[in-house]
Amino acid sequence: MSKFEEYLKLTYFLDFDKKKVRNKALEITKSAETNSEKAIELFYWVRDKIKYNMMSYVPKIKANFKASVTLRRGYGFCVSKSILLASFGRAVDIPTRLHLVDIINHKISEKVVEFMGTNVMYYHGYAEFYLNERWIKLAPIFDKMTAEKAGFLPLTEFDGKNDALFSHDDLDGNIFVEYINDHGIYSDLPLKTIEKTFDEKYGSIFQEGLTVKPIKDKRITYK
Repeated sequence: MSKFEEYLKLTYFLDFDKKKVRNKALEITKSAETNSEKAIELFYWVRDKIKYNMMSYVPKIKANFKASVTLRRGYGFCVSKSILLASFGRAVDIPTRLHLVDIINHKISEKVVEFMGTNVMYYHGYAEFYLNERWIKLAPIFDKMTAEKAGFLPLTEFDGKNDALFSHDDLDGNIFVEYINDHGIYSDLPLKTIEKTFDEKYGSIFQEGLTVKPIKDKRITYK
């Protein structure tokens, strides 16, 4: 058994066996020769083609997290976009996994903080790709349009060699994102654990039926 077999397998959420998912991954990487080049193409496609939508992060709706669903919708949140990216990677035979952490986004509006009851975003997620004999962290979260509109800058960029995570500071030198708690790495999504934490920390705000107009904030993308 290869040490990477676990990170290449098909799962319920990383459903790259779906024709549209696999074909899109192949289409995006058709001109790339190395795995690093493939990863760059996949990263930027997911970052900018899949629009960010915080309010679609609803653990009780299991299908929200499937790569095929995110691709079809054209929008997602941190974890669903990372699952799609990881699925694309596995579709082109690059070992991938998920990394889950808690963060504070200091640029998020007071309306969002008031709505959530905290400034902590629990179970933020990003993907990791195995490239050139090391794991590279990739967070394709804020699309360019959302980032510029909300002031979530600098944008996360990826050069094929180094981690692509949120910057600690914004363009003015103020604190942007803090990584405050690490939940570890996973070959598949531990949805039940996330759902339990959301129930404990956020109550009912991220429940099915409350995703349409929970708050009015021009800095957040809604669908």
